Formats: sequence, structure tokens, C-alpha cells
Amino acid sequence: MRRLFVVAALLGALGMAAIADELEEGAEVPDLTVTIQSGETLNLKELTSRGYALVYFYPKADTAGCTAQACSLRDAYEELTAKGVKVIGVSTDTVAAQAAFKEKYSLPFDLVADPEGKVIEAFGVPYMPIKNFAKRQAYLFRDGKLVWRSLSASTKTQADDVLKVLAEHEQPPQEQPATEPSQPQSPSGPSK
Repeated sequence: MRRLFVVAALLGALGMAAIADELEEGAEVPDLTVTIQSGETLNLKELTSRGYALVYFYPKADTAGCTAQACSLRDAYEELTAKGVKVIGVSTDTVAAQAAFKEKYSLPFDLVADPEGKVIEAFGVPYMPIKNFAKRQAYLFRDGKLVWRSLSASTKTQADDVLKVLAEHEQPPQEQPATEPSQPQSPSGPSK
């Protein structure tokens, strides 16, 4: 208990806090209405209920790491969508900042403006309340259920990481080798 208190104190001192429990594999997408860069609202659960959906979190729009992450997904967008993946970015930025980020880098996917941290809280993503930054994380859902997560998502290789996971999910199950039916044995041992 004391160790937990010390860890919580250190995280608080560093300005990093977790709001809720992290989503575990098999968890459903939180049922939230979100606002995207255009000012429109979408239901996250409905949007991600069929096929694959990548919901990725980044600290701040138009910063070096966040731009590299977004551009990685942009550059692989055709390949991702060919595999049925919807991509949704989330940060604490405003609608206007998300719109400017999307336009500046020609991002073909929606960006959720979450300045109040409701989406971040629902996913259990750690954030820095002092700067209002979410930690970089990524969640891949299939038919509304979490199948993969990266709690330290990559910047430049985010798309490659997701494509690798998709390739693993596309592999047919390994067949078990056929075994010979066992010969009945008499109580005194195998027959000759």
C-alpha cells in the first residue's frame, strides 16, 4: 500500500495522472459522443462497431512527435482502409487546433477534440493535467472489441505497428498435426 502511495505521489509530482482503469483486451469501445475537427459530433461506439478501428491518442497537435505519428498513419491510410481500418486521432486540443492540424498535414481521418478529457478518461489514458496533454497510446478495435493496444505508441512507425498486428490477425489458425489413432492395448502390453 505504501509503495502504491509513493508511485501515485511521484506521478502527481511529475504531472502525470491516470483518470480511470486502462482498457483491457476484449473491452468494448466506450459509448461516447465526441466532437471532431469540423465541429460535428459522432458516436464513438457506433463508428467503431463494425470492422477495425484504430483510436490513437497524442499529446498535442502540430508538435514534432504528434505530427510524425499522424503522418505515419496518413501515409499508410490507403493500406489501412483497404484492410477495413477506420482511424481516429484524439488529443486535448480544441476543434480549431484539430482542424488546422488536419488541414496543414492533409490528414484523411478525423481528429477528436477532447479539451475536457472525457475520451481520455473513458479509455484510462494517463495525462498531464498541468499541460493538459494525453499520453501517446493506440487502441485497435475489431467489431467494437479491443484486440490490441500500445501503451507507449510509436511516432514514426505507428502505421507499421498496426499493419503488423493486422497481419497477425489475418493468419488462419494453425492446424494441429493429425495423430495416429492409438492401438488398443491388452492388459499385458501391446499386441505383436
